[in-house]
Amino acid sequence: QVQLVESGGGLVQAGGSLRLSCAASGRTFNNNPMGWFRQAPGKEREFVSAMPRSAGNAYYADSVKGRFTISRDNAKNTVYLQMNSLKPEDTAVYYCAARSSIVPFTPRTTNGYDYWGQGTQVTVSS
Repeated sequence: QVQLVESGGGLVQAGGSLRLSCAASGRTFNNNPMGWFRQAPGKEREFVSAMPRSAGNAYYADSVKGRFTISRDNAKNTVYLQMNSLKPEDTAVYYCAARSSIVPFTPRTTNGYDYWGQGTQVTVSS
């Protein structure tokens, strides 16, 4: 059974940093796309960042570009999201996602992923 487990969320002041982790189990995703989405109260789930494969180019939402960095540790079957210069509008539940196949891949849509974590809350105070 495939599981994605996020961790690292919490409460931080504006301008601070957090690093989210997503540990996968049940299969390896070393060559598969993985990504991060977020959902704020009353809003739809939105794309944050994705990495198509371990050595591929990363994708970012315009709202986080230059502040967030996605990375992977294949030995640990884990993907990370380093979040710097956090803003109150970054407050949301952050979800990790993974795709079972390599292609086709539409990184910015929820339909592009087959597995999802349970989410971790990130709250940024002003």
